[in-house]
Amino acid sequence: MIGQAFTSVWDAIEDSSAEAENMKLRSSLMIALQNHIAGEGLSQTEAAKILGVTQPRISDLMRGKIDLFAIDSLVNMLGAVGLHVEMRVSKAA
Repeated sequence: MIGQAFTSVWDAIEDSSAEAENMKLRSSLMIALQNHIAGEGLSQTEAAKILGVTQPRISDLMRGKIDLFAIDSLVNMLGAVGLHVEMRVSKAA
């Protein structure tokens, strides 16, 4: 790997480009949720109530436990807090 350049850490550590793309999308969605929760000054308990999940689930989210979250659940959570998700598809570099 010496001398290789990657556009994303996910490109460097995942076994396939498909897995890297999935992780990029999940991480972006998680960051948006984390930023919203922090920006609104919500406690984990308050966020859990709004999102209809448990407080430990919010703890996992805030600690970045990406392997515990599917794209569809993250999109549902974003919708529950009133955020809109847009997607852009482009040709891989």
